[in-house]
Amino acid sequence: MKSVAVYCGSSIGRNDLYRQQAHEMGRVLAERDLTLVYGGGRVGLMGAVADSVLQHGGRAVGVIPEFLASKEVAHLSLTELYVVQSMHERKLKMAELADGFVAMPGGYGTLEELFEVLTWGQLGLHRKPIGVLNVAGFYTHLLRALDHMVDEALLRPENRHQLLQAETPAVLLDLMADYRPAQVEKWLTPSKT
Repeated sequence: MKSVAVYCGSSIGRNDLYRQQAHEMGRVLAERDLTLVYGGGRVGLMGAVADSVLQHGGRAVGVIPEFLASKEVAHLSLTELYVVQSMHERKLKMAELADGFVAMPGGYGTLEELFEVLTWGQLGLHRKPIGVLNVAGFYTHLLRALDHMVDEALLRPENRHQLLQAETPAVLLDLMADYRPAQVEKWLTPSKT
């Protein structure tokens, strides 16, 4: 693994631990010589991760749609910045550039990006590690919901286990480095017609 896409909020959030862990994620990425791939913004938790990577001598690559870049949200001090036409293009470019994916605290956009790469992994479109940084229990309820999907036979246990989790960046990145994807068929049961 040489690069990690980090999905997180364009806001800083209420809990200061989110910002602290964003800085820690940036530091750990830089120390491990892992390139940050992210949404290209200079605001919120995403800006905090990028700033920390750069402060610690690492590489930060941003991918931002033109409509956001033009609102002066783009981080102009990055190692590399791609300006694309759409959100769809952004997500595809980030996925191409990344060898793994991490979701930190965030809102709808963070969840949408997380579930898209999970779905792509489930369908066999990639075999890259995916994890959530469960800062202060931020993702605990979501993880329980995924367990409920398994209990209800709507999600295979093997696919549930493709989502790694940890409370600190170092532990999560260790889990991702050791990840070996399971080979499973997507369908749980044949349809009854």
